[in-house]
Amino acid sequence: MKELIETIVKPLVDFPEDVQVNVHEEDQRVTYQLSVNRNDMGKVIGKQGRVAKAIRTVVYAAGSSEQKKIFLEIIE
Repeated sequence: MKELIETIVKPLVDFPEDVQVNVHEEDQRVTYQLSVNRNDMGKVIGKQGRVAKAIRTVVYAAGSSEQKKIFLEIIE
């Protein structure tokens, strides 16, 4: 899943080397924390959050076969 997020996000940003995905697993949930360069934040979020919503939709669909709830956070 981490590789999927990186594959989606890296082509969108100007600084792909700054893209990092951290994974935090708990009993019933997995949280992926995506961090990008400050200058790329607008590109990842998009107008009215449309790009972020699309990324989350793909990630949630890919993780639907897992038994845990998946969350994607975009952090600065």
